[in-house]
Amino acid sequence: MGKQLSPASRTGAGQWPYLRVANVYEGRIDYSDVNSMAFSAAERETYGIAPGDILLNEGQENLMMVGRSALYDGAPGEFGFQNTLIRFRPGPAVVPEFAQAVFVWWRANAVFAGIAEKTSISHLGGSRFGALLFPLIPVAAQRRIVEVLASFTELERGIEASIAKFEALRFGVMEELAELECGQFGDVLKQGPQNGIYKPASSYGLQGTPIVRIDSFSRGKSDLTRSLLRVAVSSGEVARYGLDVGDIVINRVNTPDLVGKSTSVRRLIEPTIFESNMMRCKLHRSLADPVFTETWLGSSTVKRYFLAHAKSAISQASINGDDVRNCPFPKMDVPRQLAFLERIDAVEDQRLAEVAELAKLRQLKQGLVDDLLSGRRSVFAEVA
Repeated sequence: MGKQLSPASRTGAGQWPYLRVANVYEGRIDYSDVNSMAFSAAERETYGIAPGDILLNEGQENLMMVGRSALYDGAPGEFGFQNTLIRFRPGPAVVPEFAQAVFVWWRANAVFAGIAEKTSISHLGGSRFGALLFPLIPVAAQRRIVEVLASFTELERGIEASIAKFEALRFGVMEELAELECGQFGDVLKQGPQNGIYKPASSYGLQGTPIVRIDSFSRGKSDLTRSLLRVAVSSGEVARYGLDVGDIVINRVNTPDLVGKSTSVRRLIEPTIFESNMMRCKLHRSLADPVFTETWLGSSTVKRYFLAHAKSAISQASINGDDVRNCPFPKMDVPRQLAFLERIDAVEDQRLAEVAELAKLRQLKQGLVDDLLSGRRSVFAEVA
């Protein structure tokens, strides 16, 4: 384990950069935010990191993140490390990349979680880590496993790059909306915005009418038919606060970055109402398509608008009906709105196909890793 940070080491002579938990992610080290503390010449020898060393998170709030590890491949003598990390320095019988693959496997299969000391911060512990039995197979087999995993990693990186390309393409298409001439959102509203219903906690229970709350949906496409709380309301309240397919709901109170979060009601399976922290808007369907409206309200233009018009309170912000009515809305007829959605959907379909492909590849990789590191499969017989 590394050097403990102390008040004296913060300002003492011999300041030297060191790595800590915040720098070590699974499979990579982040050098963008590195602190320094005092190290003597002897401590630099003891706590210096060399190429091939593996750093593991010794403590984490999230138990399953204990033991998160990364291989150091930088130059020798550039960094020390704090006692929030454990350093594993492989000997000649262990290939560093193989050891790191083992540690990733152990973390994913809760080996580290099983031995960690569980407090408010879960600790792996140097002695408990050192007592684990390492799968010391021949070096040739270790190298072959590393080669196989590297080939999977290369495929993963290629698919991730493709996903990033489609995300950038979607962003570019969305940014075209910012160049359009706009009127006001109120121009396409048939009714609203209307605030939802307030009910005390005692009204909620296992029975009653489903209610959409601010945590029931994300920006964009949402499913408002599942996992909703239920509340006791009258038939008159259902009539007044009931949602219809095609309605738009907008958060009027939330954290500053989420105020104005919006979605369209795409599907309902029973009468459903909405709470007081949001507003409902009904559209003139001849002027605005609900899905296009949902897409527009999630654009950077609208996010900036609501952020600029939000009224701040302690840790929260709010918008009102006038803010919603005065929100910019593109001067596009419905056929052009639908044509825009087709372009967005085409890009999104390709992105989702790549996401699915990446998930399948990772599942295959995980199964292979389980087999190889558990000894159920011979690396030479099965993957040669």
